[in-house]
Amino acid sequence: MDRAAEPEAATLVEAAVTEGGGGGSSRASKSNWSGSLIVASLTGAFGSSFLYGYNLSVVNAPAVYIKKFYNETWERRYGFSVDQSTLTLLWSITVSIFAIGGLVGAIIVTPIVKFFGRKCTLLLNNVFAVAAALLMSLSLLVGSFEMLILGRVVMGVDAGISLSALPMYLSEISPKEIRGSLGQVTAIFICIGVFTGQVLGLPQIFGQESRWPYLFGAIIVPSLVQVVILPFLPESPRYLLLEKHNTSKAEKAFQTFLGKADVSQEIEEVLAESRVQRNTKLVSILQLLRTRSARWQIATVVITMGCYQLCGLNAIWYYTNNIFSGAGINHETIPYVTLSTGAVETLAAVFSGLVIERLGRRPLLIGGFGLMTVFFAVLTISLTLQKSVDWLPYLSIFCILAIIASFCIGPGGIPFVLTGEFFQQSQRPSAFMIAGTVNWLSNFTVGLLFPFIQSGLQTYCFLVFAAICFTGATYLFFVLPETKNKTFHEISQEFAKRNKVSLEMQEMNHYPGERKSSAEQESNFTSSVDNGGTKKGIV
Repeated sequence: MDRAAEPEAATLVEAAVTEGGGGGSSRASKSNWSGSLIVASLTGAFGSSFLYGYNLSVVNAPAVYIKKFYNETWERRYGFSVDQSTLTLLWSITVSIFAIGGLVGAIIVTPIVKFFGRKCTLLLNNVFAVAAALLMSLSLLVGSFEMLILGRVVMGVDAGISLSALPMYLSEISPKEIRGSLGQVTAIFICIGVFTGQVLGLPQIFGQESRWPYLFGAIIVPSLVQVVILPFLPESPRYLLLEKHNTSKAEKAFQTFLGKADVSQEIEEVLAESRVQRNTKLVSILQLLRTRSARWQIATVVITMGCYQLCGLNAIWYYTNNIFSGAGINHETIPYVTLSTGAVETLAAVFSGLVIERLGRRPLLIGGFGLMTVFFAVLTISLTLQKSVDWLPYLSIFCILAIIASFCIGPGGIPFVLTGEFFQQSQRPSAFMIAGTVNWLSNFTVGLLFPFIQSGLQTYCFLVFAAICFTGATYLFFVLPETKNKTFHEISQEFAKRNKVSLEMQEMNHYPGERKSSAEQESNFTSSVDNGGTKKGIV
């Protein structure tokens, strides 16, 4: 194909995309949910984002017993009990060091997904999960609290890798018509993981002094499920085509995930992106940060991911028991009432997954942060005055549930979807590394600073989170474009306007000294397609 024919080919591709994404989008959405796509998303999420959510909540129920284990171990070693300040420090390290491991995982994920691919990265990541489960579950038997702390670090590495590799995999295997819904699987399984940790932590199950190690041993189960099922599913077809240049395997992967034999349009759509991109060599983080055409995408991901962690949901979990007690709920009943928060979180995430392709990313994300702003303000008022008005504690409970629901309908999962949609193939690994670094640094910052904020401001600390949510909603209202039913190329065009660069300039910014000529790039891809047996039906 020569350059003279390229505009005609691009026009035909755009026409096919428009035809597929127009009035028949609802029919397309139904047909795009193939069995392999569903199994890949559920299996990938169960062994990845589920474990992240599970490890967020699993340490809460056995906290008293773990602290007792720390004290007994210290006394056995040194002949005296550990002082309260040291015990508090050990426990704080146990909880917060999970975020440090996550940061490490987010940093190392880019070279891993580059060399091993998206699917293989998810599979290899189970080594960290199994190692962490063994360390934490055997710590009581061995009598070493250091094993528990080390296990939390290793589990954090697993979470840091999975929260980048999984959204990347899901965004690259899904058709654009259901990319948002499939991307929300990450958030749904985070919520299910949190809820599962709450349920298994009940006194009737593993929330007992002799059984708490089983809470950590259970981590092995999702990992084994993923290791058994995921190898039978294909690698990301976009990764195979654009980074490995294996057209034959990419075609088979598209056929498996889309459930149809003719995938010529999907192959051509990816190649059209590559023709515009002109180079599929991965962009480093420094190159991405220096790319003028990606400035607004990077800024939006950083702000969205920062607000995702800094919006105050962790503070809500901290206050839940106190607010339930203030409402007159019996202390023994509170663990069961707390399950309502996990249930609301899960239902809201599922609701978001069902409506995201109808309503779009933009209204759910902006609306979620906006509603959180309102409910945080109301919660501040109700907590301040609840001792003087009998019914205000119940308003506080409602606000807690409303904040959780508002978070999960948009901010809880859409940031991961957007990171996969904003960037082209060569930029995506570095973009996820940036997003993951912001995510985990913000997570650690909240864990480190919140006790001081709460101590200094008391119930007014929620006004800080209201301000963060309001800032995020305002920024997104003016900057965030709607990405629903758009190809990656179309989304790049949206940001090219805001970045004030043409798509030609956008790609020239990537590799000013290393680009292949357009004719050579076209020749290579055309030859690759011909050799892969997919020439038929491709313009």
